[in-house]
Amino acid sequence: MDEEYDVIVLGTGLTECILSGLLSVEGKKVLHMDRNDYYGGDSSVNFVPNQSPPTDLGRDRDYAVDLIPKFIIASGELVKILVHTDVLRYLEFKQIAGSFVYKNGKISKVPSTEVEAARSPLMGLFEKYRAKKFFEFLQGWKEGDPATHQGLNLDKDSMRKVYQHFGLEPGTQDFIGHALALYLDDDYINKPARETYERIVLYTTSMARWGKSPYIYPLYGLGELPQSFARLSAIYGGTYMLDKPIDEIVLNKDGSFAGVRSGAETVRAKMVIGDPSYFGAGKEAEGGKLRVVEDGKVVRAICILKHPIPGTDESDSVQIIIPQNQVNRRNDIYIAMVSSTHKVCADNIYVAIVSTIVETSAPENEIQPGLHLLGSIYDKFVTVSPIYTPVADGKQDHIYITRSYDATSHFETVVEDVQAVFKRVMGKDLELKKRESDVEQ
Repeated sequence: MDEEYDVIVLGTGLTECILSGLLSVEGKKVLHMDRNDYYGGDSSVNFVPNQSPPTDLGRDRDYAVDLIPKFIIASGELVKILVHTDVLRYLEFKQIAGSFVYKNGKISKVPSTEVEAARSPLMGLFEKYRAKKFFEFLQGWKEGDPATHQGLNLDKDSMRKVYQHFGLEPGTQDFIGHALALYLDDDYINKPARETYERIVLYTTSMARWGKSPYIYPLYGLGELPQSFARLSAIYGGTYMLDKPIDEIVLNKDGSFAGVRSGAETVRAKMVIGDPSYFGAGKEAEGGKLRVVEDGKVVRAICILKHPIPGTDESDSVQIIIPQNQVNRRNDIYIAMVSSTHKVCADNIYVAIVSTIVETSAPENEIQPGLHLLGSIYDKFVTVSPIYTPVADGKQDHIYITRSYDATSHFETVVEDVQAVFKRVMGKDLELKKRESDVEQ
């Protein structure tokens, strides 16, 4: 460990592995270290620590349960990165069978065709007509043609004004903002409509790609993603060290990053990128310097089922969103369910994860509306994880810290963090090659 590197990356979560791969492709000399002897960090796969599953649940090796499950949006930024880096060649995907939303005490499928939209119980007859006009407006929008704007300015007018322009009911606004634009809360409604427009277009183009739902999921679980980016980094000369304790972040006299000490060995580099757990998350500030702060908590319940979720047409995999207004909350509740179709559990077993951002002192009670939808639960495992955010952008001391995973059930926020850190490190935007993706189903 006496070499000097351009970048040291600490932790093998997906965010860190994507950055490691991208920087290696950019020609950076990368050393990637993890205190654990496996890839994945907080998002790693496991069944129950130090336990084997009960015999009626099959064999231990049948399971690859993601502790922080997220689906991949078919036309989203993560797929673009997979295509850009050619990491797709290491992965196989299956489509998620359906996307559902909770309204008025029951769940309904998010329509994926005009026929489904016409039959959907999510809206009444007249509201369907108004919603149709809204979606036609979005599909017909052309930047340089004011005739398609209907007097609205997406960069200045709020989403609330757009909703009012089309006379959409609050329940329809919930459906659009949370099930299509995938917002966690309602803060977006008073902001310029541009981002919401782009999010809805992303959802609809992803849905149009294969129908049924806009989501895909890798066979054998999300643990395949960081390992695939690790392979990419290695191809471009990156060095990996697992099971390597990180004892000290070594600083220069001016407080900037100098290197990392593991036992008696110190390795030096120009900069470091790492997840919050390597920079004092959950502990007192190292050397009096506070590097990360807690920005909320996420509660997750991993639930083992012996049946599909009721009301989902016997789907082998689904996403269900419970908009916050439907259950008098500030944040949505997410349900992500996968099964043996995705090679993550034994046959005839279903794994559902219910998650939300904690708002009270009784986190498990907050996910009860989601647990109630699952039907009979064979077993469940509840965790509460802090969300850590870096206090500085890293430009001054060359210490770039990633964010903890949030409660969303997709990867777009993870990719936003990747893009932001990449820009701070490289001084330029991440430019992705425009190539046709070939995602195997």
